[in-house]
Amino acid sequence: MDRKIEKKKWPPKKIALLAGIAVFVLFTLYSFMFGDNSSKLNVEAEKITISAVNQGPFQEFIPVTGTVIPIKTIYLDAIEGGRVEKKFIEAGAMVNEGDPILQMANTNLLLDIMFREAQFFEQSNNLRNTRLLMEQNRLTLRQQLVEQDYQMQRLKRLYDRNQELVRRSLISQQESEQVRDEYEYYRKRKDLAEESFKQDSLFRQLQIEQLESSLKRMQNNLEVVKQKQESLVLKAPTTGQLTSLNAEIGESKSQGERLGQVDVLDGFKVRAGIDEHYLARINVGQAGAFDFAGKTYKLITRKVYPEIRDGRFDVDLEFEGEAPQGIRRGQTLHIRLELGDLSEALLLSRGGFYQKTGGQWVYVLDASEKTAAKRTIRLGRQNPQVFEVLEGLQPGEKVITSTYDSFGENDKLVLK
Repeated sequence: MDRKIEKKKWPPKKIALLAGIAVFVLFTLYSFMFGDNSSKLNVEAEKITISAVNQGPFQEFIPVTGTVIPIKTIYLDAIEGGRVEKKFIEAGAMVNEGDPILQMANTNLLLDIMFREAQFFEQSNNLRNTRLLMEQNRLTLRQQLVEQDYQMQRLKRLYDRNQELVRRSLISQQESEQVRDEYEYYRKRKDLAEESFKQDSLFRQLQIEQLESSLKRMQNNLEVVKQKQESLVLKAPTTGQLTSLNAEIGESKSQGERLGQVDVLDGFKVRAGIDEHYLARINVGQAGAFDFAGKTYKLITRKVYPEIRDGRFDVDLEFEGEAPQGIRRGQTLHIRLELGDLSEALLLSRGGFYQKTGGQWVYVLDASEKTAAKRTIRLGRQNPQVFEVLEGLQPGEKVITSTYDSFGENDKLVLK
C-alpha cells in the first residue's frame, strides 16, 4: 500500500536562497547607511608630490628683480637753448668735476648781453653826470655864500660906523638906515641860499641813490645773463663717468632738454620694481637678501617711489655692509624682500594644489599613506617656498601638494 508523501513548505534550498537574499539586502542597507559612500580615484604615487607639515621658522618675503645702478646719478640738462658747436668728449669717458663736455651757441643771448651792457654803461654815465652836476652846484652855492658873507661883514662894519656918525650928527639917519636895510637884504639872501642848497642836496642825493640802485640791478642782471652765456659750455658737475650724451654737432637744443648724465662710481645701489599690491607694506628700512657668487648679501630699502606705472612702483635698496666684488652697472639681481619679522609657524610647502583649491582644502594622507582624503584648511601668510597653516593640519601630517587638475571632484584618492 502506497503512502502519500507530503511536500515540505521550507525546503533547504528555499531557506538558503531566502537567507542569501536577506544577507544581501542587509549588507546593502548597511553599506548605504554606514558604509563609505565617498567618490574615489586611483592615482599613481610616483606622479604626485607629497609634503610633510612641519613646525619651523617662517619669514614672509616676496621675490623681486632689481637692477644695479650707480649710487648717484646727475643729469645734464640744457640751462639755455642753443646750437651744438663743439663736443669735447664722448659718452662713456671718465670726467672730472669742471671738465667741459660740449659747447653751444645762442645768438639771441649774445645780443641780449650786448643790449644790457649798453644800458648799464648809459646808466653809469647818468650817475656820473648827476654827481658832477651836484658837485658843480655845491661849488657855485659855496661861492655865493662866500660873496654874501663878505657883503654882510662889509655892511655890518659900515653900519656900526654910521651909528657913531649919526650920534655925532655927521650923517643923516636915513643914510644909516639904507646901510642897515642892505645888510638885512644880504642876510635873507644867505638864508634862502642855504635852504635852497639843503633842498637841492637832498634831491640830488635821492636821485643818486635811485641811480645807484638801478645801476646795481642792471649789473646783477648783466651778471646773470653772462652766467647764462657761460652755461652754454656744458661742464661735468662731478667726477664720474659720462654714461650718455645726447647731442651732435649742429643740432639745436631747447632750454631744459636732457643732454646726458654723469654716474658717480663711488658705489652702487639696486632699483627694483614691485607689484602695486604690496605698496602699503613696503617701507624704508625693510631688509632684503640675494645670492651672488656663492654668498648671500643683504640690502636695505632706502627710498620708496609711490608713483605707480604699469601696475608697479620702484624702490631703491642699498647694500648693507660691503658690496659684492665684481658687480657691474645694469646687472640683474634676484632679491628676497622681507615683509615681516622671523617667527615660528606651522608650514606647508608651496605647490600646484593652490591653483585648484585657493588654499581652502587639501588631500591629506592617512596613517597607512595608501589613501588621501579631502580636508578643509586655512592658510595665512606665504613666501615663494611655504605657506603658513592656521587651521586644519597638524605637524607631521602629509599632504599632496602637486597639482589637483586631474583629480576632478573625488573625495578620496587611492595611491597605487
